[in-house]
Amino acid sequence: MSSTPVKKVHSNPSGLSRRKFRFNRNDWMGYLFSAPLIIGVLAFAIYPMFAALFMSFHQTSGLSLNGKWVGLNNYSYALQDSIFWQALSNTFVMGIWSVLLGIALSFILASMINNLKWHLGRNFFKAVYFLPNVVSGVATSLLFSFLFFPSKEGLINFIINLIGLNPVGWFTNPDVSQYSIVLMSLWGALGYNTIIFLAGLQSVPRDLYEAAEVDGAGTYRKWLYITIPYLRPIFVFMLIMGTIGGMKRFTDVWLIGGTAGNPGGSLMTVVLYIYRNAFLASQMGLATAVSYLLFLMILMLTVFLMLLNRRKDSLD
Repeated sequence: MSSTPVKKVHSNPSGLSRRKFRFNRNDWMGYLFSAPLIIGVLAFAIYPMFAALFMSFHQTSGLSLNGKWVGLNNYSYALQDSIFWQALSNTFVMGIWSVLLGIALSFILASMINNLKWHLGRNFFKAVYFLPNVVSGVATSLLFSFLFFPSKEGLINFIINLIGLNPVGWFTNPDVSQYSIVLMSLWGALGYNTIIFLAGLQSVPRDLYEAAEVDGAGTYRKWLYITIPYLRPIFVFMLIMGTIGGMKRFTDVWLIGGTAGNPGGSLMTVVLYIYRNAFLASQMGLATAVSYLLFLMILMLTVFLMLLNRRKDSLD
């Protein structure tokens, strides 16, 4: 009998085959096509972030990184500046009102549209409410500057005058100007939030509503105990994105109140404060320091909201 040689099989305890990482032609072609995007991100996102951080520790009047080293003096000056705290207060006031009213009104509108039995009516109202979202911030500011004109020539004041009330200085009265900005921002952002909520409402399982109806729950109870808890992730998303957008408010207040945040500094926001110091006062070091202070505040608010939502999930 002839014996056949038996090959030795080397066992691999890990069960994984070793693979040599080598770049072939397809890999190089992929990196070649990705190079413009990678270079753009490095040049216009990563490098400016580190350059701004480096600049925040210097006193410089331009974009040069060769300024005088001042350490934390720029941060200290900003935290002791009353204008900065006024700007921060204005930012929080307008941001809180914009976020709370925006989420509440858009959710109510989305619920009303979702309950329409007429399919074409849904599409009509979705288009109507989303239309302001495609209008630029500049056009919106110009439109509301005519609507909220402080004298009787303004459309809103003309209507108010018809019922016997005095004209309101919407953008000229410091006590009213911030809320006028909030109303203007609501008009522009309400449609986007409504569409997001409407998509979430249409994803709620009908079985939950049917089970609630069997138990005798009415429309209000189904809305309160089924719809709102089911859409909590969307509420959290809207809250986080609204907070970030509110803390970065600049275009509307700059177009309405100018670089001084008129009237009386009531429209001065943190980003407008950064703009003034960077491009009007040529204090780039101070401007970048405030930029990183704003970044830290947005980061802390975002983390707090996410942890609050996670804690709610654990309790559930």
